[in-house]
This record gives sequence, C-alpha cells and structure tokens, in this order.
Amino acid sequence: MNLSGELVAWYNDNKRDLPWRHTTDAYIIWLSEIILQQTRVEQGLPYFNRFTERYPTVADFAAATEDDILRLWQGLGYYSRGRNMLKTAIQVQQEFSGTFPTSYLQLLKLKGVGEYTAAAISSFAANEARAVVDGNVYRVLARIFCVDEPINSPKGKKLFQGIADDVLDKGNPAMHNQAIMEFGAMLCKPKNPACGICPVRISCVAFKTNATTYLPVKLNKVKIRNRFFNYMLITDGKKILMNKRDEKDIWANMYDLPLIETEDLIAPEALIRLPQMKVFGSDIIIQDRSAVIKHILTHQHLYIQFLVLTNFPVNLQDSWVLKDVADLENLAMPQRVFIFIKKFFNF
Repeated sequence: MNLSGELVAWYNDNKRDLPWRHTTDAYIIWLSEIILQQTRVEQGLPYFNRFTERYPTVADFAAATEDDILRLWQGLGYYSRGRNMLKTAIQVQQEFSGTFPTSYLQLLKLKGVGEYTAAAISSFAANEARAVVDGNVYRVLARIFCVDEPINSPKGKKLFQGIADDVLDKGNPAMHNQAIMEFGAMLCKPKNPACGICPVRISCVAFKTNATTYLPVKLNKVKIRNRFFNYMLITDGKKILMNKRDEKDIWANMYDLPLIETEDLIAPEALIRLPQMKVFGSDIIIQDRSAVIKHILTHQHLYIQFLVLTNFPVNLQDSWVLKDVADLENLAMPQRVFIFIKKFFNF
C-alpha cells in the first residue's frame, strides 16, 4: 500500500480551506501552530485571524507588550503560550535579524518550539523532510499498523516517530504531513471514525481486527486537582479593586479579582467568618453572589463563585490595584473573570 499517496489523494478531495495553508511564510505558520496547540480549529481560527491582522509580521509581534498579547489571547487558555510567543518574536528579531527561521535545527532554538512544531514549520515553510507527529498522526498510525504501545511513553514516542519517518513521502513532505494530520482530524477521529468511507481501511489492521476503539493506547498520568475559588468584586461603580497575578502563576501578569481559595465549596455565611476575609474589613456585607461555575483545565478543575461586596474602599494589599471601570476592556484577564465582570458592568 502506498499510504502517503492514498492519504494525499483523500486530502486533495476533502481538505478544509484554512488560511495558513495558502502560505509558506514561517511566521504565519508558526502563529497557526502555536494557537492551535490543544485547541480545535473552529476555536483557534478567530484568534489566528485577529493576531495576523494586528501583527502581520514578526517585527510587529515583537514590538507588542505582554499585556497586548495576553489581552488578545484571552479565552484560549494555556497563557504561557502567549507569553512564550512574545519571547520567540523578540528572539527572532535579535538572533535571526528579523527573519523567521525555516530549518528544523534553527527552529528548535526558539522559545516554546519543540520537535513537533519545528517539524511542522520546517516542512510547511521549506518542504524539509521532517515527519510531523501530533495527536492525529499518533491515532492514524496506531490504527493502520495496530500498534498498542502507549503513545505517551518514551518507547512509544520513539516507535511512532520511527514509523512516521518510514511512511513520510520525502519528496513532498509538506503535502504528506498536511494530509495525514487532516485525515486524523476529519476521518480517523478518536470516537466514531468513518471507517466505512476510509480509503485505507483494507490495509488498516485495526479495522480488520475490530481494534479501532482501543487504539491508540495512552497511559493515564494526569491527576486532577479540585480547587475552589471565591472571587470578591468590590467597586463604587467608577473604580474596581483588581488583583495582579505574579510572574510564576498560571495566569502570570494577568488581572483578576481578590481571591480567597478554600478547600471545598463554602457558603457565603461561612466564608465571611474565615480569618483571611479580614483583609476586606471588619463588617463584611455580601450584596450578591453568582452560581458556582466549573472551569476545567488540564490538571485542575476550578469551582468558581463570585461575591459582590459593599466594602469599598479597602486597605490595598501588595498585589491589589484600583482600576477605572472604563478601562476594564483593555486589561488581560482569565476568561471566566472577564465574562463575569463584563456582564456585571454591562459593557
């Protein structure tokens, strides 16, 4: 079976029309690859369009502030990606004279660029013969060759990279990589793959042995931690008390509201009696509160409630700042916080 030829033929007939597929500009391809990490195309596409409109070149990106990038990134999650992108753009300006590199080895020197991203950019921008292995490719190869080695084990990663290298069309690696990734995303899906119309099902070992449901195999290493956030909204209508996250935080350098974290869900009546609530004053009055919102992150489940206090003003803590309500739209905030504040102030 000419696997690459079959996949490319399928790709030419079924591929989605996506903007980054119409360029060999390494900067634009890099933007798409970072934005789409752990993000569906449907969700990432509007962000890609906003970033390319605001920052059409890597020089434009490098000239931005971190607040600018995080504000534009808001809602995508994994905010370290946005911060690393700014560092990468600056690095390209300083170390590569403003020209985004296209070779695999040079790309690996960039902040936030690993083996997968370097392979993708080098193949799409320069047609370098590097096999791209992402989640879609793991799934396609695991099923076609019926490989049950866990894809997230050291042995599995090495094995699958070897298989990907073997089946790569070295004469046209860009088209091959696009085809196998698109095939995994659109046809050989994690659940309910379209085996009935699959052009390679006759040669697919998993299809012939009814093993598609069980492949690929992945070790379950993720331990989920439950956290309970109680946000305090304190405002006089013109000013609002905000909290600036520190540089080592998951939401580093972004703004949220003063927060009390508890070990479990807690009723407001019990919350206001906690010693840590004294920073808001001695006579705390809760004017309103939200329903509890569950926010799912990779390693954490956050249970969030917002409480509106009448205690204004309060003594400022080290990380607290008063901001004008009129300027809130310009601040980078975690999406859940932004949604609540936007609804509260109706902007």
